[in-house]
Amino acid sequence: MSENGMGDAGGGSKAGGGTGSGGEGVAGLERINPGHLAPPTGFSHAVRAGSGTMVFLAGQTALDGNGRIVGDGIVAQFERALANLLDAAAAAGAGPSDLAKLTVFAVDIADYRRHARDLGLVWKRLVGTDFPAMAVIGATRLWDADALVEIEGIAVVR
Repeated sequence: MSENGMGDAGGGSKAGGGTGSGGEGVAGLERINPGHLAPPTGFSHAVRAGSGTMVFLAGQTALDGNGRIVGDGIVAQFERALANLLDAAAAAGAGPSDLAKLTVFAVDIADYRRHARDLGLVWKRLVGTDFPAMAVIGATRLWDADALVEIEGIAVVR
């Protein structure tokens, strides 16, 4: 289980030496993972954006089209919240590989960590193995009282 809750979704970029490694993606994002830091699992230590347009993605929860939280448990809600975030990104012209930075807010970090492997599988299925710079933050409560997780982000598109 990784510290960031992406489980066995893979290591993202290569953990390289020096100031960084990893390829430049379609959007000109370079994933940087210095070799002297702990190897990242399911995230990148840093993401450098080349030229492009920044897209700021509002926090998304597991709301359905009628404004109701759907999904029993953290994994189902994470999947819906991530799908909602990706839908908002797509509407702004950004794809999964354009994600540069994500913040996940979870009301129960222990539950999030217990389900890290399954969350990682959801990530891999919906996004792939391009990992943004990322943080998971514990929250006492989210805007929607029934929400277990909220995801916000920044994408960079050319």
